[in-house]
Amino acid sequence: MHPVPIQLLIESFEQLPGIGHKTAERLAFYLLNNMSVEDVEFMANNMLDAKHNITLCPVCQNLTDATPCVICSSPKRDRSVICVVETPKDVLAIERTNEFDGLYHVLHGALSPMDNIGPEDIKIKELLERLSDGEVKEIIMATNPNVAGTATAMYIARLISPMGVKVTRIAHGIPIGSDLEYADEMTIVKALEGRQVI
Repeated sequence: MHPVPIQLLIESFEQLPGIGHKTAERLAFYLLNNMSVEDVEFMANNMLDAKHNITLCPVCQNLTDATPCVICSSPKRDRSVICVVETPKDVLAIERTNEFDGLYHVLHGALSPMDNIGPEDIKIKELLERLSDGEVKEIIMATNPNVAGTATAMYIARLISPMGVKVTRIAHGIPIGSDLEYADEMTIVKALEGRQVI
């Protein structure tokens, strides 16, 4: 129904996660009707620039435009603690709290045999290499509190424990600001297990 360039633009938007046909169509027509050529060129150039210049930090595997990344090269970070996360977005979430001053390691996924994701498909080997110099004293497993994230945390903990490095797991439980009556049973169980002295 659409001219070929519009159809191709819609199909391009549909390749993005969470974008269905109707949303892709809305985005395409917004771009065509509401954005200037300069705005579209600016957006396209930013996409190309990011695609060409963003790589993985050779140390922590986070997305970066510097080698090593800003966090790994900072002299203010505690190099004895590494927080292990699944995605670069998890690093941003933790950094926004301004409470963690250690380093990170991004796995780029979690173990999931059903999806054919094994240890060789995520950045576990790179994490183990970082522990060889003895500087790291604690690994904080901050993988997601689901089956894949928990399995990944347990697998990595088993690999690391013979090295004499302390492995901890972030606490799970009732989110601040929510009501207990709306929490599911597993969340309540985890909250009870992770209780602390006050």
